[in-house]
Amino acid sequence: MKKKTTACSPEHALYLKKRRRESIVVQIARFSLLLAILGIWELVAGLKLVDPFIISSPSRIAVQIASLAADGSLFYHIGVTLWETLAGFAVAVVLGTAVALLLWWSERARRVLEPYIVVLNSLPKIALGPVIIIWFGTGSAAIVFITVLIGIIVAILQMLGGFMATDKNKILLLESMGASKRQILQKLVIPSALPQFVGMLKICVGMAWIGSIMGEYIVSKAGLGYLIVYGGQVFKLDLVMAATVILCVLAAGMYALVALAEKFLVKK
Repeated sequence: MKKKTTACSPEHALYLKKRRRESIVVQIARFSLLLAILGIWELVAGLKLVDPFIISSPSRIAVQIASLAADGSLFYHIGVTLWETLAGFAVAVVLGTAVALLLWWSERARRVLEPYIVVLNSLPKIALGPVIIIWFGTGSAAIVFITVLIGIIVAILQMLGGFMATDKNKILLLESMGASKRQILQKLVIPSALPQFVGMLKICVGMAWIGSIMGEYIVSKAGLGYLIVYGGQVFKLDLVMAATVILCVLAAGMYALVALAEKFLVKK
Protein backbone atom coordinates (compact mmCIF):
# COMPACT_ATOMS: atom_id res chain seq x y z
CA MET A 1 0.00 0.00 0.00
CA LYS A 2 1.50 3.30 -1.06
CA LYS A 3 1.68 6.14 1.42
CA LYS A 4 0.20 9.43 0.40
CA THR A 5 2.68 12.27 0.29
CA THR A 6 1.67 15.87 0.69
CA ALA A 7 4.44 17.71 -1.12
CA CYS A 8 4.22 21.48 -1.32
CA SER A 9 5.81 23.91 -3.72
CA PRO A 10 9.04 25.74 -2.79
CA GLU A 11 7.08 29.00 -2.67
CA HIS A 12 4.58 27.57 -0.21
CA ALA A 13 7.37 26.09 1.92
CA LEU A 14 9.06 29.50 1.99
CA TYR A 15 5.77 31.12 2.99
CA LEU A 16 5.30 28.65 5.88
CA LYS A 17 8.88 29.25 6.99
CA LYS A 18 8.26 33.01 7.08
CA ARG A 19 5.07 32.47 9.08
CA ARG A 20 6.91 30.36 11.67
CA ARG A 21 9.72 32.90 11.86
CA GLU A 22 7.21 35.73 12.32
CA SER A 23 5.47 33.79 15.10
CA ILE A 24 8.79 33.28 16.91
CA VAL A 25 9.65 36.98 16.56
CA VAL A 26 6.27 37.98 18.00
CA GLN A 27 6.67 35.63 20.99
CA ILE A 28 10.17 36.94 21.70
CA ALA A 29 8.94 40.54 21.41
CA ARG A 30 6.09 39.87 23.85
CA PHE A 31 8.43 38.29 26.40
CA SER A 32 11.00 41.07 25.97
CA LEU A 33 8.33 43.74 26.44
CA LEU A 34 7.18 42.07 29.66
CA LEU A 35 10.76 41.89 30.98
CA ALA A 36 11.30 45.55 30.05
CA ILE A 37 8.16 46.66 31.90
CA LEU A 38 9.10 44.65 35.00
CA GLY A 39 12.67 45.93 34.88
CA ILE A 40 11.63 49.59 34.56
CA TRP A 41 9.06 49.12 37.32
CA GLU A 42 11.66 47.58 39.65
CA LEU A 43 14.17 50.32 38.80
CA VAL A 44 11.70 53.14 39.43
CA ALA A 45 10.71 51.64 42.78
CA GLY A 46 14.33 50.82 43.77
CA LEU A 47 15.56 54.34 43.01
CA LYS A 48 12.45 55.74 44.73
CA LEU A 49 11.58 57.89 41.76
CA VAL A 50 8.05 57.05 42.87
CA ASP A 51 7.26 55.97 46.42
CA PRO A 52 7.38 52.10 46.46
CA PHE A 53 4.55 52.16 48.98
CA ILE A 54 2.28 53.51 46.26
CA ILE A 55 3.36 51.44 43.24
CA SER A 56 4.97 48.44 45.00
CA SER A 57 7.55 46.57 42.86
CA PRO A 58 7.91 43.15 41.18
CA SER A 59 10.28 41.93 43.90
CA ARG A 60 7.93 42.99 46.70
CA ILE A 61 5.01 41.37 44.89
CA ALA A 62 6.99 38.14 44.55
CA VAL A 63 7.79 38.20 48.28
CA GLN A 64 4.10 38.78 49.08
CA ILE A 65 2.99 35.89 46.86
CA ALA A 66 5.61 33.61 48.46
CA SER A 67 4.36 34.64 51.91
CA LEU A 68 0.76 33.83 50.97
CA ALA A 69 1.84 30.49 49.51
CA ALA A 70 3.83 29.64 52.63
CA ASP A 71 0.87 29.99 55.00
CA GLY A 72 -1.50 28.20 52.57
CA SER A 73 -3.91 31.11 52.16
CA LEU A 74 -2.90 31.77 48.54
CA PHE A 75 -4.29 28.52 47.17
CA TYR A 76 -7.42 28.79 49.30
CA HIS A 77 -8.27 32.25 47.95
CA ILE A 78 -7.39 31.22 44.39
CA GLY A 79 -9.63 28.17 44.72
CA VAL A 80 -12.58 30.23 45.93
CA THR A 81 -12.35 32.79 43.13
CA LEU A 82 -11.63 30.16 40.48
CA TRP A 83 -14.68 28.10 41.47
CA GLU A 84 -16.96 31.14 41.45
CA THR A 85 -15.62 32.27 38.07
CA LEU A 86 -15.83 28.88 36.37
CA ALA A 87 -19.32 28.18 37.76
CA GLY A 88 -20.63 31.56 36.62
CA PHE A 89 -18.90 31.21 33.24
CA ALA A 90 -20.36 27.74 32.59
CA VAL A 91 -23.90 28.69 33.59
CA ALA A 92 -23.81 31.93 31.57
CA VAL A 93 -22.52 30.17 28.44
CA VAL A 94 -24.97 27.24 28.61
CA LEU A 95 -28.04 29.31 29.45
CA GLY A 96 -27.08 32.12 27.08
CA THR A 97 -26.64 29.71 24.16
CA ALA A 98 -29.90 27.92 24.99
CA VAL A 99 -31.85 31.19 25.13
CA ALA A 100 -30.29 32.33 21.84
CA LEU A 101 -31.37 29.06 20.23
CA LEU A 102 -34.93 29.57 21.46
CA LEU A 103 -34.98 33.13 20.15
CA TRP A 104 -33.71 31.95 16.75
CA TRP A 105 -36.34 29.22 16.69
CA SER A 106 -39.25 31.54 17.49
CA GLU A 107 -39.36 34.86 15.65
CA ARG A 108 -42.29 36.01 17.78
CA ALA A 109 -40.42 35.36 21.02
CA ARG A 110 -37.39 37.18 19.59
CA ARG A 111 -39.42 40.24 18.68
CA VAL A 112 -41.05 40.30 22.12
CA LEU A 113 -37.96 39.69 24.25
CA GLU A 114 -35.18 41.46 22.31
CA PRO A 115 -35.91 44.96 23.75
CA TYR A 116 -35.84 43.58 27.29
CA ILE A 117 -32.52 41.84 26.65
CA VAL A 118 -31.01 45.09 25.36
CA VAL A 119 -32.27 46.97 28.43
CA LEU A 120 -30.88 44.32 30.78
CA ASN A 121 -27.54 44.52 28.99
CA SER A 122 -27.34 48.27 29.60
CA LEU A 123 -28.37 47.98 33.26
CA PRO A 124 -25.48 48.55 35.72
CA LYS A 125 -25.34 45.13 37.38
CA ILE A 126 -23.59 46.45 40.46
CA ALA A 127 -26.74 48.44 41.26
CA LEU A 128 -28.49 45.12 41.93
CA GLY A 129 -25.85 44.14 44.50
CA PRO A 130 -27.94 44.87 47.63
CA VAL A 131 -30.93 43.02 46.16
CA ILE A 132 -28.80 40.01 45.21
CA ILE A 133 -27.38 39.86 48.75
CA ILE A 134 -30.91 39.78 50.16
CA TRP A 135 -31.88 37.03 47.71
CA PHE A 136 -28.81 34.78 48.00
CA GLY A 137 -27.12 35.83 51.23
CA THR A 138 -23.45 36.62 51.69
CA GLY A 139 -21.97 33.38 50.38
CA SER A 140 -20.58 32.24 47.05
CA ALA A 141 -24.09 31.81 45.59
CA ALA A 142 -24.51 35.58 45.38
CA ILE A 143 -21.14 35.99 43.64
CA VAL A 144 -21.91 33.23 41.12
CA PHE A 145 -25.28 34.85 40.39
CA ILE A 146 -23.63 38.21 39.73
CA THR A 147 -21.14 36.49 37.42
CA VAL A 148 -23.97 34.81 35.51
CA LEU A 149 -25.93 38.06 35.33
CA ILE A 150 -22.99 39.88 33.75
CA GLY A 151 -22.12 37.13 31.26
CA ILE A 152 -25.47 35.71 30.17
CA ILE A 153 -26.75 38.78 28.29
CA VAL A 154 -23.49 39.02 26.35
CA ALA A 155 -23.71 35.31 25.54
CA ILE A 156 -27.30 35.65 24.31
CA LEU A 157 -26.59 38.65 22.08
CA GLN A 158 -23.39 37.16 20.64
CA MET A 159 -24.91 33.77 19.84
CA LEU A 160 -28.17 35.20 18.55
CA GLY A 161 -26.14 37.36 16.18
CA GLY A 162 -24.22 34.28 15.06
CA PHE A 163 -27.38 32.24 14.46
CA MET A 164 -29.11 35.07 12.59
CA ALA A 165 -26.04 35.58 10.37
CA THR A 166 -26.48 32.16 8.77
CA ASP A 167 -26.58 32.40 4.98
CA LYS A 168 -30.26 32.86 4.02
CA ASN A 169 -29.69 31.32 0.59
CA LYS A 170 -28.41 28.10 2.17
CA ILE A 171 -31.45 28.01 4.46
CA LEU A 172 -33.74 28.41 1.46
CA LEU A 173 -31.86 25.65 -0.36
CA LEU A 174 -32.34 23.23 2.55
CA GLU A 175 -36.00 24.19 2.86
CA SER A 176 -36.51 23.55 -0.86
CA MET A 177 -35.04 20.08 -0.33
CA GLY A 178 -37.61 19.36 2.40
CA ALA A 179 -35.37 19.83 5.45
CA SER A 180 -37.16 20.49 8.73
CA LYS A 181 -36.31 23.41 10.98
CA ARG A 182 -34.57 21.06 13.39
CA GLN A 183 -32.42 19.65 10.58
CA ILE A 184 -31.53 23.15 9.38
CA LEU A 185 -30.51 24.02 12.93
CA GLN A 186 -28.34 20.91 13.34
CA LYS A 187 -26.78 20.76 9.90
CA LEU A 188 -26.35 24.44 9.04
CA VAL A 189 -27.06 27.03 11.72
CA ILE A 190 -25.06 25.55 14.60
CA PRO A 191 -21.97 24.60 12.50
CA SER A 192 -21.90 28.03 10.83
CA ALA A 193 -22.12 29.73 14.24
CA LEU A 194 -19.10 27.92 15.72
CA PRO A 195 -16.69 30.85 15.09
CA GLN A 196 -19.18 33.16 16.80
CA PHE A 197 -19.44 30.66 19.67
CA VAL A 198 -15.69 30.75 20.20
CA GLY A 199 -15.76 34.55 20.04
CA MET A 200 -18.51 34.54 22.66
CA LEU A 201 -16.43 32.28 24.90
CA LYS A 202 -13.49 34.69 24.69
CA ILE A 203 -15.70 37.63 25.68
CA CYS A 204 -17.39 35.66 28.46
CA VAL A 205 -13.99 34.77 29.95
CA GLY A 206 -13.43 38.46 30.67
CA MET A 207 -17.02 38.94 31.80
CA ALA A 208 -16.74 36.01 34.22
CA TRP A 209 -13.67 37.42 35.93
CA ILE A 210 -15.25 40.86 36.10
CA GLY A 211 -18.39 39.37 37.62
CA SER A 212 -16.64 37.25 40.23
CA ILE A 213 -14.32 40.04 41.38
CA MET A 214 -17.18 42.55 41.39
CA GLY A 215 -19.18 40.13 43.51
CA GLU A 216 -16.27 39.69 45.91
CA TYR A 217 -15.98 43.47 46.17
CA ILE A 218 -19.63 43.65 47.25
CA VAL A 219 -19.82 40.61 49.52
CA SER A 220 -17.11 38.07 50.23
CA LYS A 221 -15.15 36.48 53.03
CA ALA A 222 -12.54 34.89 50.80
CA GLY A 223 -11.14 35.08 47.29
CA LEU A 224 -8.74 37.28 45.35
CA GLY A 225 -11.27 40.12 45.25
CA TYR A 226 -11.48 39.93 49.03
CA LEU A 227 -7.67 40.18 49.26
CA ILE A 228 -7.73 43.28 47.07
CA VAL A 229 -10.42 44.94 49.19
CA TYR A 230 -8.72 43.95 52.44
CA GLY A 231 -5.31 45.10 51.23
CA GLY A 232 -6.74 48.47 50.24
CA GLN A 233 -8.46 48.91 53.61
CA VAL A 234 -5.29 48.24 55.63
CA PHE A 235 -3.01 50.01 53.09
CA LYS A 236 -1.10 46.84 52.17
CA LEU A 237 -0.64 47.71 48.52
CA ASP A 238 1.81 44.84 48.02
CA LEU A 239 -1.10 42.50 48.78
CA VAL A 240 -3.36 44.40 46.37
CA MET A 241 -0.82 44.19 43.56
CA ALA A 242 -0.02 40.54 44.30
CA ALA A 243 -3.70 39.56 44.07
CA THR A 244 -4.04 41.60 40.86
CA VAL A 245 -1.05 39.87 39.25
CA ILE A 246 -2.47 36.45 40.16
CA LEU A 247 -5.79 37.46 38.62
CA CYS A 248 -4.04 38.45 35.40
CA VAL A 249 -2.24 35.09 35.24
CA LEU A 250 -5.43 33.09 35.88
CA ALA A 251 -7.44 35.10 33.35
CA ALA A 252 -4.70 34.69 30.74
CA GLY A 253 -4.60 30.94 31.40
CA MET A 254 -8.37 30.63 30.99
CA TYR A 255 -8.26 32.64 27.76
CA ALA A 256 -5.44 30.41 26.48
CA LEU A 257 -7.60 27.32 27.05
CA VAL A 258 -10.41 28.88 25.00
CA ALA A 259 -7.92 29.76 22.25
CA LEU A 260 -6.71 26.15 22.30
CA ALA A 261 -10.30 24.90 22.00
CA GLU A 262 -10.75 27.18 18.99
CA LYS A 263 -8.22 25.12 17.01
CA PHE A 264 -10.40 22.03 17.41
CA LEU A 265 -13.82 23.68 17.01
CA VAL A 266 -13.12 26.02 14.11
CA LYS A 267 -11.45 24.59 11.03
CA LYS A 268 -9.61 27.31 9.09
